[in-house]
Amino acid sequence: MTYWFEGPLAAFDTETTGMDAEQDRIVSATVVVQDIPGGRLRVSRWVIDPGVPVPSEATAVHGLTADFLHRNGRWPAPAVEELAGEVAAQCAAGRPLVVMNAPFDLTLLDRELRRHRASSLEGRLAGVPLRVLDPLVLDRHLDRYRKGRRTLTDLCARYGVELDEAHDASSDALAALEVVRAVGRRFCARMERLTAAELHTLQAVWHAAQARAGQTWFSRNGAQEPVDTAWPFRPALPAAA
Repeated sequence: MTYWFEGPLAAFDTETTGMDAEQDRIVSATVVVQDIPGGRLRVSRWVIDPGVPVPSEATAVHGLTADFLHRNGRWPAPAVEELAGEVAAQCAAGRPLVVMNAPFDLTLLDRELRRHRASSLEGRLAGVPLRVLDPLVLDRHLDRYRKGRRTLTDLCARYGVELDEAHDASSDALAALEVVRAVGRRFCARMERLTAAELHTLQAVWHAAQARAGQTWFSRNGAQEPVDTAWPFRPALPAAA
């Protein structure tokens, strides 16, 4: 019997102009496909000129300057269309989609489609089963009492995954894919009977509980942090009147 974490997976990651999925833009993105653990990788990359300023804080994270993107990046509309098409194609092929902190990257892709193509991620996935595996949600649920941060770098260290160049979309996508395989192996006794489709449904419940627990913690410490329980991406905000 082949478990989901031993089979084909695709992984998606972006680098952006900032951390606001509603307003910020994609500057680079990658989809990585691997059919078996240790197997050959098929990598698709996009470099995008976002058409807006790239803050120095964002460049400090991923190294992509506005000048570089203007000279080497593609126009957003066709690039975003291709990117969404590749994500949809992998889902249609039956491959679970690995996305670290899915509500950010997938919401961002949805907003870019709405902004540049008058479309949506939901529309692109119409009739296509979406089965997302989010290493952040999985790790938080399966090892919930572990203290410390849970960034991708932290998860790679925890599960023995090599991360060659953090905050590069290709490196991050591959690392997230390997972390998901490692999580599956480590918690096999709790995961082996579940399909990727069942895990997708469960993660929505787990993420909502994790978000509410985080809100409670912030409230107890005097902060009011906004919490969104939607997973794997947030519905579009209603248009302003």
